Amino acid sequence: MAILSVNAGSSTLKFSIHPLRDGEVQASLLTGSIQGLEPGGTPDMGWTLNGRRGRRSLEASDAPFTAALAGLRELLDSETGVPAIEAVSHRVVHGGRDFCDSVIVTDDILARLSRLDSLAPLHQPHNVAGIRAFREAFPALPQIACFDTAFHAGLPEVASRFALPRALHDEGVRRYGFHGLSYQYIMGALQRHSPRANGRVLMAHLGNGASLCAALDGRSQATTMGFSALDGLMMGTRSGTLDAGVLLYLMEQGWDHDRLQTLLYRQSGLLGVSGISADMRRLRADAGAAAREAVELFTYRVVREAGAMAACIGGLDLIAFSGGIGEHDATLRADVCAALAWMGVRVDGARNAAATGDAVQRIDSDDSGIEVWVVPTDEGRVAAQAAAALIAAR
Repeated sequence: MAILSVNAGSSTLKFSIHPLRDGEVQASLLTGSIQGLEPGGTPDMGWTLNGRRGRRSLEASDAPFTAALAGLRELLDSETGVPAIEAVSHRVVHGGRDFCDSVIVTDDILARLSRLDSLAPLHQPHNVAGIRAFREAFPALPQIACFDTAFHAGLPEVASRFALPRALHDEGVRRYGFHGLSYQYIMGALQRHSPRANGRVLMAHLGNGASLCAALDGRSQATTMGFSALDGLMMGTRSGTLDAGVLLYLMEQGWDHDRLQTLLYRQSGLLGVSGISADMRRLRADAGAAAREAVELFTYRVVREAGAMAACIGGLDLIAFSGGIGEHDATLRADVCAALAWMGVRVDGARNAAATGDAVQRIDSDDSGIEVWVVPTDEGRVAAQAAAALIAAR
């Protein structure tokens, strides 16, 4: 048996198959993605099974997501060696204050999750739509919602509050934190590799979405994202932390909700500052001043927030980089660690250059007072394990 783990976005569907062995979820047997799911798009599916790559164009349809699921079902039925699917686990970005653990989805739960759309508009509506579509396409399989906020559910009260009236906090206006599935995987990997993982740990999930998490004894103590996935670090197209007075000013200039939402979620970050791209690789290759400024600002914001996270847990024993940028951008890692050298961080240049995100690798130098690791994350495996646990309990 196996768990099908999926992450539904606005135009893509990522999926992986995780076999079960003695109740434990194994590394993915099959991974893939389906592109072109935007309205009017033509779905195109690519996958890797046991090292063998495949690709298939799917029929154009007025309902691309429906066509994509039909193609996925056909792939699962036709490929030999793929075990029977026991459940589907879904990454859901926001669980709000009601969902601190993974749940088997019901109509009521779907309705409650839809009410959180405005807190993560780039992700939540598509996550929920994906669950609905899978329930229709795979009606015999339980659908499991796994939340990015769950890892931070135990944040200390002082770390979860805003300095707003108590009534708003009681309504749920508080810090939640995100990238929890990634942080759960990173922490588990670190605990298998280093005894320091149970000490003072800074985890950096750096990609198109980016955040930091400070942990003690494997538990989240502080994180840069808050009520929504806008807070904290500068990201690919998101602003990160912003003086609320800027929004008041723009409202005075006549900006409405939708225009502000587009600015903050889709037009800011690396894309907004550079005016070129949200892709760090493209900005690295661009010699222009605007691209350089965007990269420098991204690095500065990581360093600034890293200092704050370290202060919350009384120093650092270990730093871990993950996410698309954290795993593959050796220059970013070197620059961040050089700026944190005052804490005793030292990176070995050769080790850093050799770490390409293919495996868990240690990159600090022998004289470093703080361990530095690169950990390729696997949110799908964490979601699959949560689903397997729920099915076993049921």
